[in-house]
Amino acid sequence: MANSLENSLNEAVPNGTIIEKVNQVKTDVFDIAPGLSIKGLDELRVEALGKKGVITSILKSLKDVPADQRKEVGAAANLVRNEIEALLDSRKSELEIEELNAQLEAEKLDVTRPGTQIKTGTKHVLQQIQDQIEDLFVSQGYQVVYGNEIETDEYNFERMNLPKDHPARDMQDTFYINPELLLRTQTSAMQARMMDVHDFETGPLKMISPGVVYRRDDDDATHSHQFHQVEGLVVGKNVTMADLKGTLLSLFENLFGKGHAMRFRPSYFPFTEPSIEVDVSWNIVDDTTKPEDIKWIEVLGAGMVHPNVLSMSGIDPQKYSGFAFGLGPDRFAMIKYGIDDIRNFYLDDVRFLEQFRQVNE
Repeated sequence: MANSLENSLNEAVPNGTIIEKVNQVKTDVFDIAPGLSIKGLDELRVEALGKKGVITSILKSLKDVPADQRKEVGAAANLVRNEIEALLDSRKSELEIEELNAQLEAEKLDVTRPGTQIKTGTKHVLQQIQDQIEDLFVSQGYQVVYGNEIETDEYNFERMNLPKDHPARDMQDTFYINPELLLRTQTSAMQARMMDVHDFETGPLKMISPGVVYRRDDDDATHSHQFHQVEGLVVGKNVTMADLKGTLLSLFENLFGKGHAMRFRPSYFPFTEPSIEVDVSWNIVDDTTKPEDIKWIEVLGAGMVHPNVLSMSGIDPQKYSGFAFGLGPDRFAMIKYGIDDIRNFYLDDVRFLEQFRQVNE
């Protein structure tokens, strides 16, 4: 477009008056402008009205017009200039509105369509198992206490009937911070702490203590140096092994469903007497199942609270008794969902974790 107005002017009125020249520029602008884009209009504006534009050049020749005609000619020329500017502004506004409407049409949203599904997180499978265990025991009148992961040797071991020279300490390879502080190897410490403060005149102590514990185990498919544990304790008058059996049956039915058999096997733990290992049948068992067809798996340890443990908390073992149990949510999750490698819980593999998304989330 460069110089197109000037060339047209020279061809149409090479020796015309100022009025004739500006009117010719006006005619050319009005003919050209309707077919231009916004960018083209801006270029046309510069060519017609800019500091070096055609109209500006024409107006500079006003000095050659007789003085008595200069005012009239100048006014007429400025009127044409204003008309050209108004046309260019109007046409540019029209194009901007057209562009905006086209953009709105292209970007409009159908508000009646379903929204885009946003992928959200979900509770970790271990947290789901722990929540289920907590909900069950809270519904049975238990309280949930968590405690600290850094514990004293006294409460982690000694108050659990494990004095410093006790050989059973070798069963738990421990991370010590100093001779008196350690990363807890079990949540049992909270049992001793709660027995210290509970008022047994108001009723029995019923509690569970979930949390993370630490032991220096080999990092293979079934062990980890860090794992989860839930320990339970009931202390009161006339608490028996039958109460323990009923409690564990309700736990297994809640987690695994009905139809799984349970058996007790004698064992040894320093803080319980008698002590038992508890097995649950992997398969469903009914009256027609033969004993040799039952597939057992060990799930937890339990027993009646050792009299020494009660005595160290100032509780009379002749008047009160209790049971305790400890289970691993990691193991329970592996049994419930058929997971064969404990390390899957800690790899943060979304493909693995998505399999356990809760339906009601």
